[in-house]
Amino acid sequence: MTPTEKSRVTLSPVPRTSRREFLAGVALLGASSLVRASADQSPAPASQPISGASWSSDDRKAATGQLLNYFGKTAPQLLRPAEGVLLHPSIACSLPGKAYATSLWDWDTYWTTRGLFRFATISNDSALRTTVGEHAIGSFMNFFDHQSDEGRVAIVLDVNNADPFGTLKTDRPKSQNQAKPIFAQLALLIADELGSTDWVAPQFDKLLRFYASWVSGYQSQIGLLVWGNDVAIGNDNDPTTFGRPFFSSANLLLNCLFYEDLKAATELAGRLKRPDDQQRLAAQARTLGEQIQKYCWDPRDQYYYTVDVQCVDRRAELIPHVKPGMDMSWHCLPLRIQTFTGFLPLWCGLATQDQAKALVETNYLADDRFRGNAGVRSLSSKESMYSLARSGNPSNWLGPVWIIVNYFVWKGLEDFGFHDEASKLADKTLQMLSADLTNNGSLNEYYHPDTGIALSHKGFMDWNLLVLEMM
Repeated sequence: MTPTEKSRVTLSPVPRTSRREFLAGVALLGASSLVRASADQSPAPASQPISGASWSSDDRKAATGQLLNYFGKTAPQLLRPAEGVLLHPSIACSLPGKAYATSLWDWDTYWTTRGLFRFATISNDSALRTTVGEHAIGSFMNFFDHQSDEGRVAIVLDVNNADPFGTLKTDRPKSQNQAKPIFAQLALLIADELGSTDWVAPQFDKLLRFYASWVSGYQSQIGLLVWGNDVAIGNDNDPTTFGRPFFSSANLLLNCLFYEDLKAATELAGRLKRPDDQQRLAAQARTLGEQIQKYCWDPRDQYYYTVDVQCVDRRAELIPHVKPGMDMSWHCLPLRIQTFTGFLPLWCGLATQDQAKALVETNYLADDRFRGNAGVRSLSSKESMYSLARSGNPSNWLGPVWIIVNYFVWKGLEDFGFHDEASKLADKTLQMLSADLTNNGSLNEYYHPDTGIALSHKGFMDWNLLVLEMM
């Protein structure tokens, strides 16, 4: 950090300052650069795996300063000017020249934006906050500039192609997925940071059409949304969706994202003085939340599961001459595969306090099936599909640690009062990312849960920035 840069950095006065916020601010003031330049997209193996041992306050402060210094140098590089089919400035999820650098991805945009706004807050940089807001609005506009007549939105846009996956084509496969429901969360975040909803008012009807396209194309008979197929579902090779029949998987990630987005849209409708939409969206969110609770909570395992919606009573078709007996009382079946998505009802506030206690004590604290030295395994180590192989297309969500997974679980633990466990998870995340910087000179996409060694995509930023909320 140059003397000029140091002179611009001051601690922002906050009404309630947590221990982590204090340490983050102090570390930012005194951090020294530990970044090494590298153009290699393949991560070098970490020479010193993390130990998982407890940290001192000095260790935490040093790691926090190291990460803040790195983000201070690299975060502005994610703010991309208008280019090609991206007619507005936007936010990239990777550093220039790295994988994904020329693409605009749906939910990645939201998480990266959260991290960038958080960095602006910690560094007390109002100019950065304004610039991030402009690029976040531009990202939103880029997606909806290309919205189809059906209301669909592309999963990804590239500077040279507004729809690489063919999401918007009328002759697409019937099962084609579309963008994840995160845009109201993005819009509400921007509104909160910039203090205005003026920009989103002309876009709100487009958002409502987007929701309508989800309901008309992907809502199952039990009210939960299903993926059409397994392409670009976020957690790529989640065994409850990957390789399974079309329109069969009411995936928890999809439904919890939609529930959270409906809540955000409800808030936006209120601020925009659209009471009818506010009431309707609130009811839609409430109903979806009730369906997630009804069908996805498993009292036997004290866990939330994605469900299979293919259950159909076919007696009238197959044996019409036989008088039917008892009704088929179930309309879906839990796919009892323990992925990290079982913790998402904590993140979005759907679980009751009793459910949260049972979920955390039975499935998080009881053993190490999810808890690794580097954070939360994306798939329980007790599942037969568990694998730590490096992979792209699909990226590997069968056990490696992803910072977005750590973040989801950390946020849920915090919100439901498990503060000590949340703090331990935050420390693990800081330790792992600090070790990655020390060993590789950049951050990566996903990591070995026990050693913290980077497994994929050097230069990846995206939701890694969410560690800023965990500091």
